[in-house]
Amino acid sequence: MSAQPDHAPVPPASPAPTAAAQLLAQLRESSRASTWVPAFEQDWARALEDSRHSYSLSPLHDVVRTWQARLAAAPAVDAFLAGGCDDSDGVDLADVLGTRP
Repeated sequence: MSAQPDHAPVPPASPAPTAAAQLLAQLRESSRASTWVPAFEQDWARALEDSRHSYSLSPLHDVVRTWQARLAAAPAVDAFLAGGCDDSDGVDLADVLGTRP
């Protein structure tokens, strides 16, 4: 009997090479551009530095995936807040998406 699992989890697909540029363009068009664009650029710069030290594109891919999720969730968040719902019991995005290894 082997201690290895029958199947290995499939790693998430890598974003397209142009994904960061497309994402930044979408962020610039959003209503939250004044806060989100600088935050994305800061996350991107940090991930770029991590990538240079680790010789891995994973930090960059993580930033793109995280911001894609934020952008995709924005309409639902806006609708939730517009509905007057109590958001005091919110969940941190890092808890939902997990942390980088």
